[in-house]
Amino acid sequence: MSKPLEFDGERFTPESVREIWYEHMHRYAFAMQFVKGKQVLDAACGEGYGSALLAGVAASVTGVDVSRKAIDHATQRYAKQGLAFEQADCADLPFEDDAFDAVVSFETIEHLEAQEAMLAEFRRVLKPGGFLLISSPDKAVYSDQQGFENPHHVRELYADEFRELLGTQFPALRMLGQKLMFHSAIFPLEPGEGDAASGGFHIQTDDGNGPEKRATPVQAPMYLLAFCAGSDDLLPSGQDGLWLFDDAQESVYQHYQHEIRKNMQAGGILAERDAQLAEARQALEEARQAISEGSSWLRRLGFSRKRD
Repeated sequence: MSKPLEFDGERFTPESVREIWYEHMHRYAFAMQFVKGKQVLDAACGEGYGSALLAGVAASVTGVDVSRKAIDHATQRYAKQGLAFEQADCADLPFEDDAFDAVVSFETIEHLEAQEAMLAEFRRVLKPGGFLLISSPDKAVYSDQQGFENPHHVRELYADEFRELLGTQFPALRMLGQKLMFHSAIFPLEPGEGDAASGGFHIQTDDGNGPEKRATPVQAPMYLLAFCAGSDDLLPSGQDGLWLFDDAQESVYQHYQHEIRKNMQAGGILAERDAQLAEARQALEEARQAISEGSSWLRRLGFSRKRD
């Protein structure tokens, strides 16, 4: 196995942990359901981990990235039959027309100025019956709401801009949202009606007026995902419902609990120091009072007069 690619602050690597790992891995885990047996292009594949995941179910996967370093790493680390990597610009793909059944491109479009050209290339290399699954952060939540500016992003999009831009090449769209959240989960322990595989999801939200059942979470998504195709009947089926992703170690929740314990411990230490400080201030005040009373007593005895 090759040495892990160094994390540069933007290009994700599978050695990353917790929140960023959940976000990136979930997108590819979600995509796996829709690319089984298909010829897939993973556009802007980066380190290659996602292409390798898709290759576990697809007929073939080609990962492309503009970075020569990333492609060399992916080729060495994930070598397997049916998986290939090639250096290429997503706005100028080196493939024939109608070459792929599906194009997957996650967190790519915001890094390019030539967004229209990239989407035109995706449409060109897709077979007439193919589809695109693409994601991008919603600028309203990712940047504006958080007061955050990602220096690696060239052109972020609001949800309506994302939809409008995709529509220039793909008449049929189905939008989804993604956000990392904490939930209380109640789930069946035995297979049967209502289990997760059957799509029996129920969302309850309390906005302060009591729990109510909803079709979707109340929170605005951090990331936008979209299925795109030439017509509605070509959009993949089965994307309805709520898709959850986690790891057996519950790394995000464990980190949350660890931080809570640290904060509680720090709070205890601060409370103890506050009590000690209060005691010291009280002792100082009592000492000042004693000195003041002592000085007054000495003056009454005449010790305040100057001696010759």
